[in-house]
Amino acid sequence: MMSMLRDSAYVDCSYDLSPEDLCKKISSCDALVVRSGTRVTRQVIEAAKGRLKVVARAGVGIDNVDLQAATEFGCLEVNAPTADTVAAAEHGIA
Repeated sequence: MMSMLRDSAYVDCSYDLSPEDLCKKISSCDALVVRSGTRVTRQVIEAAKGRLKVVARAGVGIDNVDLQAATEFGCLEVNAPTADTVAAAEHGIA
């Protein structure tokens, strides 16, 4: 998936950012792909200054995204509810 993204856009992979560092970086982003450990709060969405168009949760659920703030700023929220299905099944069998 990463190569597909890199073929069509500039991709910056940043890990373990503090909330403050994420707020500093987000103003140059059109999209954000996160896992469960990253909280996309109202502060983060406001710091994007309207540029952020989509927050994608790489996994199940979007409980780590402030949906009300994202909606207010016209930002789409998406997730991948079946992304972990095979891994969960394999784990259960093991």
